Amino acid sequence: MGQVIAFRRPPQPAPAGQPVLGLLSAVDFALRDLAEIMPHIALDSARQQAEACRAMLAEAFDAEIEAELGN
Repeated sequence: MGQVIAFRRPPQPAPAGQPVLGLLSAVDFALRDLAEIMPHIALDSARQQAEACRAMLAEAFDAEIEAELGN
């Protein structure tokens, strides 16, 4: 008997007029998620790493907003 291999279908493009998640929105969501998660991290080294990640994302986000505003 033969083996059936199921291939994934290629993702369909978003229909016109439907918003696509932008990079700034994704960073904003990640910042909010980190703010919610960080108080629950018990391991100090993991909390420090999460804070470093949050700070890096916040700095990049703020710089991009400043650049878009022309400041």
